[in-house]
Order: sequence, then structure tokens, then C-alpha cells
Amino acid sequence: MTLNPQDTYVFLALDGTATELPGGEAFWSLPGPELERHGRGWLVTEIAFAADWPSWERHPAADEFAYLLAGSLELVLGLPEGLRTVALQGRGAVVIPRGVWHTAKVHAPSRMLFVTLGAGTETRPV
Repeated sequence: MTLNPQDTYVFLALDGTATELPGGEAFWSLPGPELERHGRGWLVTEIAFAADWPSWERHPAADEFAYLLAGSLELVLGLPEGLRTVALQGRGAVVIPRGVWHTAKVHAPSRMLFVTLGAGTETRPV
């Protein structure tokens, strides 16, 4: 069966099972303990962005795969040696190292696919 990754996220559990979950706001408004449970496996999401991200985030449990499907943006990575900007336009991917704070500056409406082991994810305002 086909699915739209913006509307349906896929949770890849460490035991190899895949579970479809309601995506978008339905997922992000789940209670904290449920979100944390889904952080103990790989979450595959597609998210559309029309504006700069309002926050920084980091994932201490694993690297994150971020794939630009369409649009134009700059990922800003807070590396130990300083800020590094990675420009993505049209299509392109980057692996964000574990524990690195990151945000994005959106230059044109964009869609991204993420594969994240989200346990312990932290956020802070830009």
C-alpha cells in the first residue's frame, strides 16, 4: 500500500518492524511519553517548510539523515569549531552528526525527508 510521508510517518523499530503513524501535527501533539517511545527507533518523516525554523535541535542518540526533496534552504550546523552552513537546492542530502545543534534558513518553500533516532532530542529557540 502506498502512503504520503507528510501525512503518515513510519517508525522503524530496532527489532525490524515498521509501523505507520499519523503524521504532521497529529504526531507532534502526542503526549511526551508516547513521543519518547517513538524515539527509540528510527522515525522517517517528510516535512514542508515555508519559513526559517524557529528553533535549534539536536539528537544525542544518533546521526540524522536529512534529504531535501524540493526547494532551497541552508542547514546551519553548530559544530565544535563553529557554525557551518550547508546550502541545499533542488535535491540533496546531508548527514547531521550526533549531538550537533542544527537549524535551517529557508530560501524557498521546501520539503525534506528525515530519518532520525529521536530519543533525547533537545530543542532551543533560535
